Amino acid sequence: METQKKHIDELHAEHQTWLAEAKFYADELSIFNKRLEEIAAENTAQEVKIQVEHFQNQFIIQQEQLDTLNHEAVIHEQWLANYAKENPVAIDRHLFVDHQATHAKITTFKEIYADLKAEFNRFLADRM
Repeated sequence: METQKKHIDELHAEHQTWLAEAKFYADELSIFNKRLEEIAAENTAQEVKIQVEHFQNQFIIQQEQLDTLNHEAVIHEQWLANYAKENPVAIDRHLFVDHQATHAKITTFKEIYADLKAEFNRFLADRM
């Protein structure tokens, strides 16, 4: 597989896009948790308690993944900023190795999150 290279402004734009998307996911997880609390308060059946605990655990895992991916993006952004400060001449023409591993992690996160969201929406529909 050939290594892709990108300009600093492309990488910066990708970081900013990811951080904005991650904020949305975090906000959505917060809403999901509040809804889950409401369901737990209204339903004391053991089956519901088990499902509530399942979703609580999954939401914690997804938040941890968001935190990890955000940290990676911020670290890479800081590295790029430092590189630009230390090498200001023609920085806009310099090509950097694309962070394909991070892209893969983000894609995997989005797929897992979409599946979890669909599963949670089915759970909500059953409780309404």
